[in-house]
Amino acid sequence: MATAIQMPSVQSKVSDEEWNARVDLAAAYRLVAHYGWDDLIFTHLSVRVPGPEHHFLINPYNLMFEEITASSLVKIDVHGNAVGETPYVTNPAGFTIHSAIHMAREDAKAVVHLHTPYGQAVSAMDFGLLPHTQTAMVAQHDVAYHDYEGIATDLDERERLVADMGTKNAMILRNHGTLTVGETVADAFMRMYFLERACEAQVHMLAAGRENLNTPPQGTPEKVKDQSSGQGMMLLNKMLAWPALLRKLDRIDPSFRN
Repeated sequence: MATAIQMPSVQSKVSDEEWNARVDLAAAYRLVAHYGWDDLIFTHLSVRVPGPEHHFLINPYNLMFEEITASSLVKIDVHGNAVGETPYVTNPAGFTIHSAIHMAREDAKAVVHLHTPYGQAVSAMDFGLLPHTQTAMVAQHDVAYHDYEGIATDLDERERLVADMGTKNAMILRNHGTLTVGETVADAFMRMYFLERACEAQVHMLAAGRENLNTPPQGTPEKVKDQSSGQGMMLLNKMLAWPALLRKLDRIDPSFRN
């Protein structure tokens, strides 16, 4: 289905690096919608624009995720305010979580934050993410936790959010949702894919009761951590999985590239 919103392309007005970032972020928004991870117009995915200005790209607050294109993404500063003219509405308050991570972590150029039912369900479980599936073992060792403080409009929360995340690349926001970061949009999205799949599996497996779950043999989670950590796994994701996902989107609706 073609997007309902059309606007002139901004490709000729931005650098090649920024345009590539726009295409990847628009693709991530479309993929979130495709997998049913969106929450109407709420929550955000963001990526830093290459360059010294510390500007970021984020979704127009009034568009559904399946409507977003590379040209409709809004460029904002670290406070969430639009840089230059835009016909779209932005949500500075919604950028609180993203700005905290972006400003504290130079490597966190892309941030994905979701409110899926499965992610929220696991975020409400006092034991957090369990290492009972392969996917969970891939994700679990890189997951931090942050206690819920209400809707994220309080700028004071940013310091605690950053402290809780530390050097991890994924976070379960208690009673709220999930968050991942990466050097690229592809990195952040692939980390979110594994985290969300692990949460979904956990919700289903707990239907059997926690006492009936098969606990992996001792040492297995640590082995999977070693097998799935490091640059090799992310390189595999970027070189194989992400291009495959872009081809999938091109078959469904290539208008995200506009």
